[in-house]
Amino acid sequence: MEGTGLIHIYTGTGKGKTTSAVGLALRALSHGYKVCYSIFNKHPEKYGITEIKSLEKLGVKIIRLTSEHPSFNKSITKESHKTQSENGIIALETLVHTGHFDMLIMDEILITIRDGFLEEERLIEFIKNKPKSLELVMTGRGATNQLIELADYVSEIKNIKHPIDKGITSRKGIEY
Repeated sequence: MEGTGLIHIYTGTGKGKTTSAVGLALRALSHGYKVCYSIFNKHPEKYGITEIKSLEKLGVKIIRLTSEHPSFNKSITKESHKTQSENGIIALETLVHTGHFDMLIMDEILITIRDGFLEEERLIEFIKNKPKSLELVMTGRGATNQLIELADYVSEIKNIKHPIDKGITSRKGIEY
């Protein structure tokens, strides 16, 4: 990819933040970009990892940096999750400076900041030191004002209505 890589944020309470990032990855792939998709706070194997497997088949490098969020798995301590998050940023720093990627997606990184598993200043340092041409995409609820200020694109996905309000649970192929 040529030129300056910009910074994207997909945040808010609504459904579709990860879906938007996956869509952007597909668009980038179709133009020959080399994409890395990193996962924080999720356990994709639990839900069939369909979009992850699809992206992988298309040549996206998939990196799972943390276990699922401690609020979904009580056997995971907050301290161990914090260590995983810090180690994850270190791994990504090495990867983006040696892997020649055009796009990095950091799925649910904003939750990592919101819930105190990674200091906001650490993520800001990562952003400021990324390769100039790297397109950076961050997802998750709770984007901070400081991160919003750094970003070039910010989309807030707002929940107005959702089937769960009527007792309809997550459906395979739609929510996961």
